[in-house]
Amino acid sequence: MSTPPSLPETARADGSPVRIGALVPLTRPGWVEAGRHLLAGLELAVDEVNDAGGIGGRPLDLVVRDTAADPLRAASAVDELARLGVAALAGEYHSVVARAAAARADALGLPFLCSSAVLDTLTDRPTDQVARLAPAQSHGWRIYADHLLGAGHHRIAVAAEPSVYWASGTRILRDHLTPRGGTVVELDMRTLTPADVCDALAGSGATALLLLVGAPEPAVPLVRAVRRDQRLTDILIGAPAGQPEFPGWVDALGEDGAAIPFLRYLPERLGPLGTRVGSALRERLATAPSFVAFEGYDTVTVLADVLRAHGTDRVRTAASWPRVAVEGTRGRIRFSRVPGMGVLQWAWAPVQVVDRDPARPDRFRVLHSG
Repeated sequence: MSTPPSLPETARADGSPVRIGALVPLTRPGWVEAGRHLLAGLELAVDEVNDAGGIGGRPLDLVVRDTAADPLRAASAVDELARLGVAALAGEYHSVVARAAAARADALGLPFLCSSAVLDTLTDRPTDQVARLAPAQSHGWRIYADHLLGAGHHRIAVAAEPSVYWASGTRILRDHLTPRGGTVVELDMRTLTPADVCDALAGSGATALLLLVGAPEPAVPLVRAVRRDQRLTDILIGAPAGQPEFPGWVDALGEDGAAIPFLRYLPERLGPLGTRVGSALRERLATAPSFVAFEGYDTVTVLADVLRAHGTDRVRTAASWPRVAVEGTRGRIRFSRVPGMGVLQWAWAPVQVVDRDPARPDRFRVLHSG
């Protein structure tokens, strides 16, 4: 394994910046809204670190690369950032992309703090290089399944596109629901139109349809079709992956986008730090910050704490993950080994099932916490 050098220790004297590489989806087909919120959180935290004196008097510099939801592009960006001498990697939203970045970071010996991706198998093998803030998919989606059961939904249809992430989600739901009397009916979005989905739902006996698809396409046309089908007036639409979290959802669907439960990773009430950061993020984004923006902020907060304590040496940074104890916007962050996962994991960030209030789609309702 070839390990690119960390930033030279001799650079301390001349005040050269400490660089963190940031992987963010900023163009389509990436989820651009999520990328914008993630980047806002990363940048806000960097600004605050520098206002407080940086890392041992050296400025913290964020070197951003757009992944555009492309695993190959992300892996190439990791190579480039390693050559540029970044002390660590941060970010990424899309699980399949984060998986490619994590594999490359592990191979290069480059510490990677993953902000938002949730796929359980972020790496094929255990690694000391990668830590993660977001709850694993199996943890969050089981909580979501419990909400469905508690609301009386036992026959669940999933409209799914082909991907490792959606297939993993379907498997988690089935494994959790089946022993509890639930059933999962799969609808393959490679072959079905929104009208086809409505026809299949009408004869399926399902009381809920989960959108395991991208947004805005095909999620938005699917919601419109189901909402307008008189046969399906009583069916619940759900989106565990969080498509309704962002303002673009309301812009596209209006009232049709309300009452669609999804997962988000926030406590019911933010503490003083979270409240202050939330206000600053709202000003920066000109809209309410999503949980993804808080994940970005917490990522840099953790990395800054590690870099202050252990310097820019990559080996020491990776070795420090189990000793992290940092107050984040959503609670105290510590990393540990969780069975079945190859990365160091914050177990766990708070998890909520929420939806948009039909009376006021700009307001969220907390339906379930776990």
